[in-house]
Amino acid sequence: MTIATGLFVGLLLHLLGDYVTQNSYVANTKTERSSVAMLHATIYGLPFLLVVGMSWQLAVIVFSHAIIDRFRIITYWIKLTNWNWSSTNFGFSAETPKFMSVWLMIIADNTFHLIINSAMIYLALR
Repeated sequence: MTIATGLFVGLLLHLLGDYVTQNSYVANTKTERSSVAMLHATIYGLPFLLVVGMSWQLAVIVFSHAIIDRFRIITYWIKLTNWNWSSTNFGFSAETPKFMSVWLMIIADNTFHLIINSAMIYLALR
């Protein structure tokens, strides 16, 4: 598989694993229970076997996904970039509409996942 094909397939697998295979229980509980975050990350990561095989890159994809989701790491990044450590709105100011904060947080979260996945796919296929 070429790197370009692997990166494209990785994008599709991310969408499949983070949206299609995740039910409402997992989506609502993965930030509260490590076991649920790990279950989600394992289900998310299994299709990546097709691209990176059984490798350390797969382990990075799975475990980074679990950690990012479980501890909602992205909110710390948003708080840092907004220099707003007391925010209760995912790191955004109180004036930011809730729907916008949620979507910006989801987009930033996906960006973190895609950067890590792309780096691992590149390293596995180079």
